Parts: sequence; C-alpha cells; structure tokens
Amino acid sequence: IAPSRKFFVGGNWKMNGDKKSLGELIQTMNGAKVDPNVDVVCGAPAIYLDFARSHLDAKFGVAAQNCYKVPKGAFTGEISPAMIKDCGVNWVILGHSERRHVFGESDELIGQKTAHALESGLGVIACIGEKLDEREGGITEKVVFAQTKVIADNVKDWSKVVLAYEPVWAIGTGKTATPQQAQEVHDKLRGWLKANVSEAVANSVRIIYGGSVTGGTCKELASQKDVDGFLVGGASLKPEFVEIINAKM
Repeated sequence: IAPSRKFFVGGNWKMNGDKKSLGELIQTMNGAKVDPNVDVVCGAPAIYLDFARSHLDAKFGVAAQNCYKVPKGAFTGEISPAMIKDCGVNWVILGHSERRHVFGESDELIGQKTAHALESGLGVIACIGEKLDEREGGITEKVVFAQTKVIADNVKDWSKVVLAYEPVWAIGTGKTATPQQAQEVHDKLRGWLKANVSEAVANSVRIIYGGSVTGGTCKELASQKDVDGFLVGGASLKPEFVEIINAKM
C-alpha cells in the first residue's frame, strides 16, 4: 500500500500584491471551505510576512520566499530564518528558479541556506527543475539529480522538507508539463532518494509540482501517484487557488 503523504499546496505570491489586494485574497481564503487533509502554505513578500501571518487563518501556513544563510549581520537587504520565525512564520521557499536564474544563486548557496533554515527550525520548500534547453538536450535527470544532491547533503531531518519540482520551461509560460511528464520526474526523484538517502525518506517526503498549475490542470496532476501537491504561482493570487487546494476532494 502506498504510504499516505499529506497533500501539500504552496502559493508563491512572488513580488505581487499590496495590503489591499492581499487583504482581499486572505479574506477569500479564510472564508473558503478547504480540504482539511491538505497542508496549505502561502509565500508572501518579505515586507508582508507579518501582515499575512496576522490576518490569515491559523489553519494556513505562511512562508518567506527566500532567506539568507546566517542569523544576522551586515547583509543589507537580506532576511534571516530567525527574523522569519520572529514574525510567527514557519516556512521558507529556497532555490526557486527565479532565485537561481534571475539572481544567480548557486547550488552551493542554496544548500547552505537550506542547512541554516532547517537548523533554525523552519520548514523548507526546496525547488529544483530543468530549463527548456536542458529538457530538449535530454539531461533533465542529470540536472534535477544534481540539484537534489546539494539539498540532500544539507538535510538532517527530512520531515521538515518538501521538494518542489518545477520545470523552468513551464513557469509562467502557460505551458504545463503533462501529468505523465510530471509523474515521470517525480517517480525518478523518489528513486534517487531511495538510492541516495533512504527508502523511508523516499516514501515519506512530499514531492510537489510547480509550473503553470491552474484550476483546470490541478485535478489530473493531483491524481498522479507521486505528485503530492503543488507550488502555485499566478493562480495563488486568485480565488481559484481554493480549487487547487481542493484538487483531491
């Protein structure tokens, strides 16, 4: 029997929203009927972490979209896990493709951030994924396994980690990996974890899919054996986010 992994839906608001629009979104979410068997976590811009945490219903988690690798110091513009926790926030998204490819973060830095965030008691949504030229070049596995290895090398407690597979070519492009393409990579990732970490971790860790997930695509994706949830971009700012949370209902 397949182990029961609790469905996990993250919303990544990215650099969007203001107090008015996010306040309206939060009201919609607080008033919605959501599947109680789903972990829901909203990734708010750093400046609105406190706002999101104080207004969102306690049944929803909040995540920072990034953090630095040390508790404090002369790192202008950065935020630390300690500060995130001080705002009552328990999650952080690390290694998102935009951090990797727009801001030039290396695998090594993402690994160091992961280690520090976990040591500080934050849950980590760790993102991996290949670019279009890498998929077309047939090196998807090589790329995602290398990214996963750097994360795995920095994890002691896997219960606080959610792995998010986001094919970069499907983020914000309207292209979605087919449910079969997503399932195939998730299955391969689970195989990698089994071979390189442990069978227990491979069975228990949640591997979620990101990349143009919408109310229209979520049900079929959610039905795949190794897809344990979603990391949602644009649609997480709309009322349809509730449909995505309820994809298994």
